[in-house]
Amino acid sequence: MRVVIAEDNALLREGLILLLTSAGHEVAGVAATGPEVLPLLLEHRPDVAVLDVRMPPGFRDEGLRAALAARKELPELPVLVLSQYVEETYAAELLGGGAQGVGYLLKDRIGRVDEFLDALDRVAAGGTALDPEVVTELMSRRRDDPLQALTPREREVLELMAQGHGNATIAESLVVTERSVHKHIGNVFAKLGLPPSDSGHRRVLAVLAYLNA
Repeated sequence: MRVVIAEDNALLREGLILLLTSAGHEVAGVAATGPEVLPLLLEHRPDVAVLDVRMPPGFRDEGLRAALAARKELPELPVLVLSQYVEETYAAELLGGGAQGVGYLLKDRIGRVDEFLDALDRVAAGGTALDPEVVTELMSRRRDDPLQALTPREREVLELMAQGHGNATIAESLVVTERSVHKHIGNVFAKLGLPPSDSGHRRVLAVLAYLNA
């Protein structure tokens, strides 16, 4: 897999390069500032981009802006965004369009190598990967809603769905059968007023579209 990295912290940037190359991936390009990102992505057209949200010169949202601009030019470009903290506005903007191949992870997740690489693979394959803390934060801020109608188990299923997990993984995590998971998913969509769907990233993106409405 060919990856472009955009990260201004030299230590973290080199760590990402080492981690990805050790996992058998090719680092096609590296950017250290916001203005470098878009030209680099358009030049290399990688299989996935790993981008920091805040980059020089302004340290505000340069990485995210570059990601959004790149996806306008390359709609199929998978993007995994990294952030130091849960920043709801950035998460909502990235995910609100309902596009495929998006991820939002806290930087602490990189230290959990297997989880990070699994998230990267899911995003590169066109799926969704959300940090559990991001999902929890987004859900906790929605209080006006049909979410209040969900049972505790349905909320657990919804959180795991939003993280990008499939039925088998959800069943294993909750120690229930896949049939039970399927039933809970149907209940979740019904209560949220969303079309019942149990296929891949579309169900996750539908939930995210609701959470970020």
